[in-house]
Amino acid sequence: MRIYTHEDCIEHAVPPGHPERPDRLRHLLLRLESSGFTDDYPLHAATKVSSELVDNAHQSGYLGGLTKIRPGDGMQALDPDTWMGPKSLDAALYAAGAVWQGVTDVLSGQTDRVFCAVRPPGHHAELSTAMGFCLLNSVAIAAINAVGRPDSNRLSLLDFDFHHGNGTVELCKDIPEILVCSSFQHPYYPGRMHDVNRPNVINTPLPAGTGSTGFRRAIDRDWWPALAAHEPDLVLVSAGFDAHHADPLAQLKLDESDFEWITNGIVEHAKIYAQGRIVSALEGGYDLEALASSVTAHLQVLAD
Repeated sequence: MRIYTHEDCIEHAVPPGHPERPDRLRHLLLRLESSGFTDDYPLHAATKVSSELVDNAHQSGYLGGLTKIRPGDGMQALDPDTWMGPKSLDAALYAAGAVWQGVTDVLSGQTDRVFCAVRPPGHHAELSTAMGFCLLNSVAIAAINAVGRPDSNRLSLLDFDFHHGNGTVELCKDIPEILVCSSFQHPYYPGRMHDVNRPNVINTPLPAGTGSTGFRRAIDRDWWPALAAHEPDLVLVSAGFDAHHADPLAQLKLDESDFEWITNGIVEHAKIYAQGRIVSALEGGYDLEALASSVTAHLQVLAD
């Protein structure tokens, strides 16, 4: 297994009190180091994704528009939740680059598992709209560009973030080679794309207060049969941990054992259909301790 990150992901600035703060990634990386995890799985520096790969997924000109409004200093609000500082677009390019590196690594046989410890998150970014803390849809960019490469005719993109991956659905809904499965609290932000009706889109809404039993039953019902029917060559994961009961933004009641459980299920299906190949990228998770412990549980399963 490989772990990709980049120091510029920590430099992405947001206003004081914003939940998607640099301490999220800083605290996570310190936990992985102090636990000895990075002794066995050292961090690798990501490279930026190319503008061509971004343009293949997002609307043409979208990246150029973000480049034009990038501030030289201070911060620029794109909406009430989504901000850009001087390093923010670089951070997003490194985040998307990490996921793409992961895809090329696993398809070339260099490793079978990759985790991208990056920020800002990406799954809310739509074709031409930055929103929900997200600038570029890192995992969708990788999925769209991977379709048709050797050994990746069919992909699955699995999103267990507390929030619905609206951007991922919009970018991938008309690409039947990509199966998108998203579990999320509903009704809740973002309140769009959750009702898209496509054979390759599996939306799993969960009512507020859902705990381990309800979550696992819903995933058993929706995700695993869809994966078996799709038979993906590669599995990508939007790994959000804000469904944890301690998270300040969520009203779901999951804990580390649930993230361990769903990761085990993902690994089992990846072994059957995708030669065990999984690329996972950090999305949400805003309580520092819950995030660090949940990611650790996720990584321990991926590493095993």
